[in-house]
Amino acid sequence: MNDIKVLCDQIRQIAFEIHQYLGYGHLEKVYENALAHRLRKAGLRVGQQHPIKVFDEDGTLIGDYIADLFVEDTLLIELKAASSLAQEHQAQILGYLKASRIEHGLLINFGASKFEIRKFIWNDN
Repeated sequence: MNDIKVLCDQIRQIAFEIHQYLGYGHLEKVYENALAHRLRKAGLRVGQQHPIKVFDEDGTLIGDYIADLFVEDTLLIELKAASSLAQEHQAQILGYLKASRIEHGLLINFGASKFEIRKFIWNDN
């Protein structure tokens, strides 16, 4: 899938449907499994607990971190089951995008009564 906007819209709709069905109050892993399952049913490639390379500013590989979900080899998804999204959650996903050199990410919170999703784009320009 080449169009990131279409991909994000599809994921947003599926995640919203999961939130409607499951409600809030489950552990993050339950939402991760549900989202991975439904995205795969929709025909998308999904890496769950997917290792992502982390680079220093000069391009040196300095380690790995584990992404909750990595979709279509292009979109990083960080999941939360918190009462609300906090500044540190946004800093976390932006740090992941920068260090991994992945351009697009979604931060999804299933833990609040109101569904929360935010799109992030990182580029060095």
